[in-house]
Amino acid sequence: MTADADLNEATPSASFLTETDELVFLLEEVPRRLRQAFDEAIKRFGLTRTQWRTLAYVFRSEGLSQTELAQCVELERASIGQTIDRLEELNYVERRKVDNDRRVWKIYLLPTALELLPTLRREADVVYEKMLKGIPERERLRLFETLGDLAKNLGGGRD
Repeated sequence: MTADADLNEATPSASFLTETDELVFLLEEVPRRLRQAFDEAIKRFGLTRTQWRTLAYVFRSEGLSQTELAQCVELERASIGQTIDRLEELNYVERRKVDNDRRVWKIYLLPTALELLPTLRREADVVYEKMLKGIPERERLRLFETLGDLAKNLGGGRD
């Protein structure tokens, strides 16, 4: 009996999901759980994951424009604008006008953010280590390569 015959004899619902579906569902489940764990780890600071990511990108490349920051965080300009507004209210960032273009604002960290970032870094590291617990370094590297290949195959990621 062939595999096709087996599929035809099975109920449609039993044969609908494939092993590849299960793999893709798991690939989707990991980021969902990571977001939940990270949100739980930083909620005591009154920050969202998007705000943390925004602070991290500004720390890495201070003076990004709102448009550049939106691209880094993968948000629309309006959404990143709201995020920046909230971070300004919390006294973590400030917008500065660009001399030669009044429409462009650059984003800079304030001392309160610089004081908080090492604590947020430690929180992130704890979550990441929990996620990667028991996975040897060579397998982590292989996973990194594989995920990069998947992203590349879908038209993004590392080249």
